[in-house]
Order: sequence, then structure tokens, then C-alpha cells
Amino acid sequence: MKDQAGRRRARRLAIGTAVVLALAGMNGPWLYRFGTAQYHHYKINRPEYKAENGHWDIIEFPPEYRQDTIHAALLHTGKVLLVAGSGNNQDNFDKKKFDTRIWDPVKGTIKKIPTPNDLFCTGHTQLANGNLLIAGGTKQYEKLKGDVKKAGGVMILYNENPDKPITLPAGTKFTGKQNGKTFVSQDPVLVPRATKVFDKSGKWLRNNPGYGRVYVEAQAEGSQYETGTQDNYLIQGLTGAEARNTYGIAQKLALDKKDFEGIKDAYEFDPVAERYIKVDPMNEARWYPTLTTLSDGKILSVSGLDDIGQLVPGKNEVFDPKTRKWTYTKTVRQFPTYPALFLMQNGKIFYSGSNAGYGPDNVGRDPGIWDVDTNKFTKLPGLSDANMMETSGTVLLPPAQNEKFMVIGGGGVGESKLSSKRTRLIGLKARNTKFVDGPELEKGTRYPQSSVLPDDTVLVSGGSEDYRGRGDSNILQARLYHPDSNSFTRVADPLVGRNYHSGSILLPDGRVMFFGSDSLYGDKANTRPGRFEQRIEIYTPPYLYRDSRPTVSGGPQTIARGASGTFTSDHAASIKKVRLIRPSASTHVTDVDQRSIALDFKTAGNKITVTVPGNRNLVQSGWYMLFVDDDQGTPSKAQWVRVP
Repeated sequence: MKDQAGRRRARRLAIGTAVVLALAGMNGPWLYRFGTAQYHHYKINRPEYKAENGHWDIIEFPPEYRQDTIHAALLHTGKVLLVAGSGNNQDNFDKKKFDTRIWDPVKGTIKKIPTPNDLFCTGHTQLANGNLLIAGGTKQYEKLKGDVKKAGGVMILYNENPDKPITLPAGTKFTGKQNGKTFVSQDPVLVPRATKVFDKSGKWLRNNPGYGRVYVEAQAEGSQYETGTQDNYLIQGLTGAEARNTYGIAQKLALDKKDFEGIKDAYEFDPVAERYIKVDPMNEARWYPTLTTLSDGKILSVSGLDDIGQLVPGKNEVFDPKTRKWTYTKTVRQFPTYPALFLMQNGKIFYSGSNAGYGPDNVGRDPGIWDVDTNKFTKLPGLSDANMMETSGTVLLPPAQNEKFMVIGGGGVGESKLSSKRTRLIGLKARNTKFVDGPELEKGTRYPQSSVLPDDTVLVSGGSEDYRGRGDSNILQARLYHPDSNSFTRVADPLVGRNYHSGSILLPDGRVMFFGSDSLYGDKANTRPGRFEQRIEIYTPPYLYRDSRPTVSGGPQTIARGASGTFTSDHAASIKKVRLIRPSASTHVTDVDQRSIALDFKTAGNKITVTVPGNRNLVQSGWYMLFVDDDQGTPSKAQWVRVP
């Protein structure tokens, strides 16, 4: 009976396929489209096609668990942290509705996590203890010109008293000496004491005033309260020496667009307890910051918009995981928001020029090598389409020991229509370090997603030709980049378009998950508002459609740098590569954690002994996925290993 049922199913499939092929050949437009779609569905689900091109599957959470995911990170529990905060939704922000989910890709379970603040457009990175550090977020949403009802802007405050600082509370009033108009501060502000300056002999020369910044607004609505030029402002409520020593200066205060404002708050997310732990706040509020691990294990926090919507003026700081406190760096350097900053093997920082948005088009955009301690910055030549680095992606190519990077696509500053189809390569170990062009993409691509796979290829997918998918310009294409041949191979097309606020994460089973996308419009004519893409999509690479895959099990959970560990594998004799891959923390085309490290190994029977490199800048402390690859290039499922 079972054989007869099988034959009937095969006969129905053959008949259905013949009908589909017949329909595909007809001239009627509807029949042609129907036939083409059915044939495409049939083609991409054939085992032979999957084995060559891989396959995409859509996962749709139950309605009560859906959210506008902005940030995602793989946790050492194997689960994925999905952070929305307010999810680029003003109504959520006003209602203080902030969302986080934990998704288990193996069991398929989803859990809601209480979210303490608006972690929309925060920064994050993996810590050595397995927690995720999250810093910054949203204090205030932007207001577009036309929505701004009260004239306002930034007031620069000066304190010429060298003996003490002064704190001005929220609600302080400032009145212009020339224009006579009064503005009110929205937040408290500390204005540091002045600094005494002496000559070489010790003779006092002058005081350099301390200064602070605060956002101010007119007391009432209307264009009549706008100012046209710079003016000095008296501070109401101050008398005597305080009134003489403390004053404000503001440029034009107007009804112009107001940018997003950041927060100082910082948290660690504990993957075991599955909760946020509040730590000391940063010294600077930051919205769109990058967090990068330094040589000593401390975390560098760079750039972002501050609590008055201004680009942080090069005041960078570090987080000490031991004390959970922040201190300023001794040096100052400014970057656009979400700069792509990677720790090099010599302890310096490589800046690829990739970034995700805000900042002047002529400040901090040149790629180079940065010594954080001395502030020396060495520019790197040869970058093509250098004016289109915004929304480009940067990935450290495998294996990480080669210290070779690829910069992918990108677009013009702001809402520019410019987009680049170029990839650029740079090897930081070369004698004459410079960028050279790699293989081109088919289309100019903003927001490309890139994930390093355990077989040493890189999956490059998605993006859009125009700003935030404008003009229905999402790119439904994916490619595997092969570092050994410096070439792309086209693979199966994704089913879902991904642009702004999207990202990708390598999972421990060797698949790649994609999240998010925030199209500005929902149609080619740019007349219908876009909808946030809440579906998850999973790409299963071709290597998972082979007959078998190697295994790895047992062994130590912790291996120190320079030390070895022995694991069990039934396929030990066929193992050709071992890779240690750091879990991703991705947002806004920025994932500076991602790296794949080659391990030396030897086999004996069903045992495989691996050795971790000793360079702490190459192998940063923390949790990693250990993959073994066989002689067909098929990877195992990952074994989690901690490097202390």
C-alpha cells in the first residue's frame, strides 16, 4: 500500500510539473506569470539546486512576539538576542514600549525580555565573561522641519571662574543681550571651572573658561521667536561674581529640524539569567555609537549623537569590565556615527571608512590605522568610491590571521541617491598597505549584509540601490565570496528584501539568520509609507545539503591562548580545517566582533587536538564557536569554547 501511495504521489508530481512547464510556455500574461512562479518554486526546491545554491526559509513569529528588530547578537547559549527598543516607532517611544526578544533557533521558542530603556540605535559588543555590553540609545526622537513648533538650538555655556564649576538646572532661562529674546534649557548642565594657564616661569597668564552645552527652546511657539545671528546670553537667576563669570553664546536659534538625541545608560545582558544588568553610565550620551574591544580587554566607545543631538566632538571613552566603569581616553578623535573599527594584531585600530550615518562629510571619514594611546592616525590610500562609504559594510576576511578586509558597496552621505557596486580589499600585513578593488557587485549596493562562514567563504546578501530601499530598490541577490580565488559565486536569491536596520548572524549549526529592514516607502513611486520587516529569514548554505557532515564533541569548555584541547570526532581523519569564530553582534551594517580564526590541529584515531594562537589581539577573550571542516568543505555543528 505504501508503494502504491508513493507511485501515485510521484505520478501527481510529474503531471503537476508538466502542467507548470506547459503554462510557462503559454503566451497569456497571467498564465505566464503563474507558470513562471510555480516553476521557480519547483526549481529552487530541487535537491540538486539546493546542493549548488543553498536555500532560504522564512520564519514568522506569532503576532504577540513580533517586533521591529534593530539589533541582534548571538549568545553563548546558542540563542539569539533580538533588540528593538522603540523600533524606530515614535508611538512606541511616547508610550515607553521598549521590546527585546530571545529566540532559540533550535527549539523555535521565543521569550519576551523586560527592556529597561530605549535601546534603539545603541552600541553593543561581546564581553570576555559572555555577557553582551550595550551602551547608549534614544533620549528623544528627531523632529522634522515643519513639526518643530518652538525655536531652539544649542547654547554654549562658559564659566570663567577657576575656583569652582557651576550647575544650571533644567528650566534655566537665557536672555539675549542684543535680541532680547528668552530661551529655556531642557536639561541640567554642568559647566566646569576655568583652567589657569601659566608661562614657563610660573607666572599666571590667563584663564581658559570651562564650557558646556545645552539645548534651549523659546518660551512660546511661533517663528517670531527665531533669531538670525549669534548673540551673547545672560543667565537669569545668577548674581554677583556668578553672573559675571557665567554666560551663554548661541548661533541662530530657529525652527529647523532637530536630530535624535542619545542617552548615557549602559547595561550588560546576561545570557544565562536572560536579563539586563545596569552598569555605570557613559560620560557622554551616545546614539549610533560603535563599541570595540581593545588590546587590554577594555571596550572603546566612539562617536554617536549626544543628549542635544550633536555629534560627540571626539570625546571617546573606555569601559573596564572589571570595575564596570567608564573613563575618557587621553586623546580626542572624531568619527561619523557607527564607524567600522577593528582591533588589529598589533593592538592598533583599523578604521575602514565604513559608517552608518550622521556627521559632516569632511570630518573623520578617511580610512586609516589609529593608535588610540598616542592619537596618531595613518591614512590608507587607494580607496575607490571614497565618497560613497556611508552604509557600506566591512568584514574581516577568513582566516583572521591574514588581517585582510573587504569593504562592500556603500552610498553617498545622507539621503544621497549614489550607491557603489565596488568591493575594496586591503591587507594590513602588506608592505605598502593600500586598498585595491575586488570583484564588483551587479548593482550599486547600500546596506549589504556579510557573514563569515566556517568554510572560509563570506555570504554577501541583500541591501538596496537607493537610500532605505527608496524606489522599490531592494536587491534580492546573494553571493558567496571566495578569498582564495578573490571571486564571487551567485547563489540562491533571498525571498525578503533587506535594507536599513537589517543584519545577519551566523548560527552555531552553520546557517545564517537575517533580521530587520526599514524601507522608507513601500512602492516604486515613493507614495506609500514602508513597513518594517518583522520576518526572520534563514539561509542554509550549499555545504549543508551534502550527504554527511563531520562531528565534534567532548573536549574542554575552556582553552587558554597558546594552549591546546582535545575533542572527539568520528571523522577526525578527514578534517582539513578548524575554525574558531567569534559570535556576531550586528546593527546598521556594523559588526566589528565577527572574526574567524584558523587553529593548528593534529589528529589521532577519533581524536582531534587543536591549539589556540597566543596573540590576545587576534584571539580576544570570550566565547567562540569551534567548527571543524572535512575534506569536502563541510563544517560540523559548533562546539562552544571559552578563551579566558
